[in-house]
Amino acid sequence: MNLPGLPQASYLLPIRARDTARAEELASYLHSLHCVDVIVVDSSDQEIFEAHARAFGPSIVHVRPDADITGANGKVRNVLSGLRRCRTEKVVIADDDVRYSPWSLRAVIAALDDADIVRPQNYFDPLPWHALLDTSRTLINRALDGDWPGTLALRRSSAPFGYDPDALFENLELVRTVKARGGYERVRRDIYVRRLPPTARHYFSQRVRQAYDEFARPLRLLAALAIVPLCIVHPSAIGAFSGVSIVAALYGWLRNRGYRYFPPLAVALAPLWLAERAICAWLAVYERVRYGGVRYAGGIVRRAASSPKELRRKWAV
Repeated sequence: MNLPGLPQASYLLPIRARDTARAEELASYLHSLHCVDVIVVDSSDQEIFEAHARAFGPSIVHVRPDADITGANGKVRNVLSGLRRCRTEKVVIADDDVRYSPWSLRAVIAALDDADIVRPQNYFDPLPWHALLDTSRTLINRALDGDWPGTLALRRSSAPFGYDPDALFENLELVRTVKARGGYERVRRDIYVRRLPPTARHYFSQRVRQAYDEFARPLRLLAALAIVPLCIVHPSAIGAFSGVSIVAALYGWLRNRGYRYFPPLAVALAPLWLAERAICAWLAVYERVRYGGVRYAGGIVRRAASSPKELRRKWAV
């Protein structure tokens, strides 16, 4: 049942959990949403799946991904399976570490009134040191074309049920596909949605994979690859890169009053994050050459995301 004033919407959670540590807290959060449907598509191991079923109870739709949907990216398979079960036009898709407040949920659903897909803004809370460092990335992205959160909202009628389940950067693939089909995207840097931080171990496991995402954005990849050789040949470039990253992070911190959610220390740490990305970009290239793609979920994924030109050709009427 919806809360009064909350637009009709479905909440879709694709999940593959390693343990049940957050099961009860996650269940409590999902029951608080008051959406028309809360749909969890769960590809966890059987024991964890059963524990989730007990915690979620009968009011939450809890299913396995559909067997006829295949692909290297399990999250995409789960999302496509969940979209088949949504009864509403407006759908919020969120990872298991995303925690909407009533205000942010209402705001992101309302933003779909004049958009086909909406990209809100995540912030970490609590903020361990590795999440603080990753916040520097968030601030720099806010200064550019927007951050890529663990949640999107879209109109089901605009949902591309054939979007590529082999793409690693699945949110970019989804947004590009919606736009290639004539849809309109809104980047809402002013809708702040809380996100629980990963463990330090999980954070480190994502460094090269996230750098590999930039194969879908070649100019960004080339810029990251240029940093290390330029700094070796011209050490003075270190100061220039540091200054540019701090200025960009500062702009992202100020934009849409981001300072209410992001600590100023994240601005100062921007050069450290940039150095990490510069190194990991070369490691991503090594994995591409050595393995033909990046190691992900026990396999190798080559495609980061389809190009806009490729998608326009695919979805041309």
